[in-house]
Amino acid sequence: MATGTLALVLHAHLPFVRDSQPGSLEEDWYFQALLESYLPLLQVLEDSRDDPAQRPCLSLGLSPTLLSLISDPVLIARFPAWLAQRQLLLRQAPSGHRSAATALAETLESTRQSWIESGGQLLHRFRQLQQDGVLDLLTCAATHGYLPLLRHSPEAVRAQLINAVREHQRLLGERPLGIWLPECAYYEGLDLLLRQCGLRYSVLDAHGLLHALPRPRYGVYAPICSPAGIAFFARDGAATLPVWSASEGYPGDGSYREFHRDLGWDLPEAELHAHGISTARPLGLKLHRVSSQGSALDQKLPYDPEAAAQLAVEHASAYLAGRSEELESLAAAMARPPLLVAPFDAELFGHWWYEGPRFLAELFRQAPAAGVEFSSLRGALMREEPLQVCRPSPSSWGQGGYHHYWLHQSNAWVVPEWHRASAAMVKRVNGGVASDHQRRLLTQAGRELLLAQSSDWSFILRAGTTTGLARERIHRHLDRFWRLMHAIDTGAALPDGWIESIETDDGLFPQLNAADWASVSGQQTSPPTDERPITHA
Repeated sequence: MATGTLALVLHAHLPFVRDSQPGSLEEDWYFQALLESYLPLLQVLEDSRDDPAQRPCLSLGLSPTLLSLISDPVLIARFPAWLAQRQLLLRQAPSGHRSAATALAETLESTRQSWIESGGQLLHRFRQLQQDGVLDLLTCAATHGYLPLLRHSPEAVRAQLINAVREHQRLLGERPLGIWLPECAYYEGLDLLLRQCGLRYSVLDAHGLLHALPRPRYGVYAPICSPAGIAFFARDGAATLPVWSASEGYPGDGSYREFHRDLGWDLPEAELHAHGISTARPLGLKLHRVSSQGSALDQKLPYDPEAAAQLAVEHASAYLAGRSEELESLAAAMARPPLLVAPFDAELFGHWWYEGPRFLAELFRQAPAAGVEFSSLRGALMREEPLQVCRPSPSSWGQGGYHHYWLHQSNAWVVPEWHRASAAMVKRVNGGVASDHQRRLLTQAGRELLLAQSSDWSFILRAGTTTGLARERIHRHLDRFWRLMHAIDTGAALPDGWIESIETDDGLFPQLNAADWASVSGQQTSPPTDERPITHA
């Protein structure tokens, strides 16, 4: 058996895409991720846990906005109809794609039946997997705000963190100790805010540790401890590239399912309209395979589910062999067991790479024979190996490794809007309000501010995809924020039913407290917690 361990770290996140009307594009994003990633991941982990020959273990970040979607009774009730709609549309699949269509139809039906039988309740399954030692559940910033660009107002960063911790505890029953920083983005001093909010460890991209001061003795193969007492892990490129890269890694193999070719693009618009879909768009009904790199979408060949499943078995074997060799080489040069940290977006497994859940299942099944042991981030710290004290480097895992992706001409305009709104929120909170009604308005203003800070919309603006939707979301939340602040400042009456309407639309974080934005210097910003360290620094 190789000396050392492999830590898989998955980050599950979607922006708050709940809509009062069913059938929106954003709702499709959630339901497709639910069908292809979140439900298969739960099933893989539960099946592996129930096999006494396997030792599954990984760290999983569940963003607060995703938790809000998973627990939303309206979305829970809508999902079976969404599945049934896809089942009807799948009947229009071309005859040459019978194998792929049959397999997908079976998946849709089994998912629909199990969802109805369970009442769509998922949170208790995540909780149970953590209690069983399979999962180490992490949080994220409340709305996935890009924290280095919010640092102009430390209170804004703190509000993102406090509300994340609070919502995680409310829905999962336990305060999180670990956090997946949005885009793995770090700036100097963030570790102090993390500690004040009761958080103890996180993961960065490789250069976040490699450029730390002093330089870490073991590079990315052991966690470090920041001056504020936060443990930081770093991404190992060799352990991530084979899985992450569509061009150089496993997902780009010609036998795997093609992501971009979808029945929603192929069917006549009249057919889509007949099923209540207003415009052509991806429906999660994909019947082609990658075929060859660079081949045009209209040249893609029919997907063969059995061939793809067998290939996932082989790729899992190759991946484990590579990690075993890597661990053995590192162990010979290190005075402590090496740790390989492999962080990924959870949606890679199933949504982007359809066979990803099968690949994970095979990793857990084959790992004992391959001599590879899995660990969570928390589990690695519980071994109580001494940690080197270093100052992590500002960094992100975004394009270029720092923050310029969010400071492009397409999206930089929103940064001063965040600063202006955050400053207004802090000023109003520090000044207080005069009535319960004003407190209600200020609380909702806090929700709108958090939602406007979501980095997802800035990412979309830079990527150039659904830019109209992203721009509308940012302006919607900022406009609502300023209307609420104006009503507080001037006493102006709001239209009848308006506040009730937006509280329904944007009703996440029921425990949000406007005091989260208060200027407090040198004091603990979260309720008292057990201060016993989980590692030696």
